[in-house]
Amino acid sequence: MANQATASTDSNFVVKAFKNYFRGAGQVMFQCNALTGMFFLAGIFWGAYQSHMPQVAWGAAVGLLASSIAGYPLHGNVNDADEGLWGFNGILVGCAFPTFLENTWQMWIALIFCSAMTTWVRHGFNNVMAPWKINSLTFPFVFLTWIFLFAARMMPAMAPVSLSTPELTETFTGTLDTSFHSLVTYWLKGLSQVFLINSWVTGLLFLIGLAVCSRWAALWAAVGSALSLAIAIVFEAPASDISAGLFGFSPVLTGIAIGCTFYTVDIRSACWALAAIVATVFIQAGMDAMMMPFGLPTLTGPFCVTTWLFLLPLYQMDKKTTVDHSFWHPRKKS
Repeated sequence: MANQATASTDSNFVVKAFKNYFRGAGQVMFQCNALTGMFFLAGIFWGAYQSHMPQVAWGAAVGLLASSIAGYPLHGNVNDADEGLWGFNGILVGCAFPTFLENTWQMWIALIFCSAMTTWVRHGFNNVMAPWKINSLTFPFVFLTWIFLFAARMMPAMAPVSLSTPELTETFTGTLDTSFHSLVTYWLKGLSQVFLINSWVTGLLFLIGLAVCSRWAALWAAVGSALSLAIAIVFEAPASDISAGLFGFSPVLTGIAIGCTFYTVDIRSACWALAAIVATVFIQAGMDAMMMPFGLPTLTGPFCVTTWLFLLPLYQMDKKTTVDHSFWHPRKKS
């Protein structure tokens, strides 16, 4: 009987660890759902291998693992671990490092360390932001990745390989294909770029993964990418960025956050979410220009800034009473 009880305990631990791991991937888009996380990872692997950059897929897997276990030695909030809240910043670090840095063993050490740091930094940022009833969102990933990318310019062992050359803002030119097929492709890439993947198939897998957990989240992700695409075209943003989905990923996250995560779904919160999506596009463009002299990507910084701006007023649009804004509020567990 003792052996059976031990085996059962071990089995439960493995299942729990498995779920927590994949929930970490799902929490990038606010979904506390292991199946959603599996769809996200499947999309990452598809897009990375399709682009002949398998290191991005494996970086995501390693970064997710490193950040998911980083809180245990410091006796972090186990509830956060169970909900995948330790993992979502780390998986983004895991996607970013192999995308922007040379694939060396030193880069992998930095990736693991930085991914682990996101768990600790997230807790600290949340403590600082708690009085304003907001949380750090993906800013631990953004902040630490910026620092490590700056460091890479001083450390040839993990030299930048796809960072832009520091320069002042210039006038962009280019012709955009606006056929229906191309527009759908750009729209889906707006979703895939949440994880720095340039693939419409990945975007479709992400949309399916969202729908598995929350149809509202899937809807707002779709709306966020579509509306941001329309605005970018109307205001003649750089064609290369539009076609790669680079104006879509932050609005996707903003749409989910404001549209159905931090506010109850109704007509007022829907209007507020649409306004937030529009704002994100302009904040994205502004931050792109601001970061050019440093040669750094904005990552999900525009999403963080916009979501904070639209949560700080604390408008009472039937705000969810169960939301503790000092932490990332997950969707229903699964």
